Amino acid sequence: MRREAEEKRRAEEERRASLPPLTQCLNMHDFEQVGRMAMSPEAWAYYSSAADDNEAMHENEAVFRRIWFRPRVLRDVKHVDPSTYILGIPTSLPIYVTATALGRMGHPEGEKNLTRAAARTDLIQMIPTLASCTLDEIVGARDENGAPTQFFQMYVNADRRITLDMIRRAERADVKALFVTVDAPQLGRREKDMRMHFSDEGSDIQKGDVNREEGAARAISTFIDPSLTWEDVLWIRNSTHLPVLLKGVQTWEDAVIAADMGLAGVVLSNHGGRQLDFARSGMEVLAEVVPALKARNLYGPQFQVLVDGGFRRGTDVLKAIALGATAVGIGRPLLYAYSAYGVEGAVRAINLLRNEIEVDLGLIGARTLKDVVPEMLDLSALHARGLTGPVREPSPLVPAVKTRL
Repeated sequence: MRREAEEKRRAEEERRASLPPLTQCLNMHDFEQVGRMAMSPEAWAYYSSAADDNEAMHENEAVFRRIWFRPRVLRDVKHVDPSTYILGIPTSLPIYVTATALGRMGHPEGEKNLTRAAARTDLIQMIPTLASCTLDEIVGARDENGAPTQFFQMYVNADRRITLDMIRRAERADVKALFVTVDAPQLGRREKDMRMHFSDEGSDIQKGDVNREEGAARAISTFIDPSLTWEDVLWIRNSTHLPVLLKGVQTWEDAVIAADMGLAGVVLSNHGGRQLDFARSGMEVLAEVVPALKARNLYGPQFQVLVDGGFRRGTDVLKAIALGATAVGIGRPLLYAYSAYGVEGAVRAINLLRNEIEVDLGLIGARTLKDVVPEMLDLSALHARGLTGPVREPSPLVPAVKTRL
């Protein structure tokens, strides 16, 4: 065991020694390539895996290439302001740090990197149920002013007593909202991850006898309740004073039910393409959800519409805002950034996105997010889906990396 640990330590040192300077990373795609260099094969397999043939994951990025802008000109955009509110809480950008599990597989400080980066950039962090760090550790990483504001993402345990205990722990931690994940009644087949033996400590939520032979995701998720229904969501809503939102809504019909039930909002998401392959992207769902809510007088500040999955550019974010999203969740890119460079990597990634959003606001003729409207988009090709996979040039910063199964 000691020899194996020493070999892993040396391998990590060699990987990190080959990383380019942080300042050479200019976009989220660069961070993905560099993150792959920094990670162990097991970590890369878990973080980058998706369901079945990866079509849903590729579609999450491909959808943005089918949405084009109709920029307005001759508007005063000398000063632009990308700040907004999520659930009435101010944030410097229309993005939030969404939940990603097992942060210590990528970096010893795990999710605490994101807490510190969110505080430094005035963003909101969503704490995952399946974090490597404990809830107390993540909350304890807030700065002296109590920043950042935090939400809590919750998988519902089959034992409702444990679920209620999670809710109470989140309340005591002064999180501001509960996000109940509803798109994981069964775990998607993430074959890249399944080929790996899971040796990480995992999450403090699931300990004890777990199957480590089919990858990280299956090792940490057996407690999730596949019998979750709308009645359980109502029980959760009535069990807390916190706003409750559903994470993983994929149709306008379910968004309308959530709004009618008095929930605080939804996150439109296909779980990063990691659950059901060929589930539509959050962006395509967004284009039908907002009109459905407006037609029923359910759209407004009382019901937040968030979206995640595949956001890599400032233009991606503004397309979601134009379609009526409140804000956008960013997950994998920040995970890759801190896996390679720690908190400084995450801060730089956020600030690169900030710069893109500010530049792009001016280029489409919008001073604030309120000026970003549906008429600024050409959606004529939105539904022209194809099985083309991602169209992206390799990052010039790093050599070609051999595919890791």
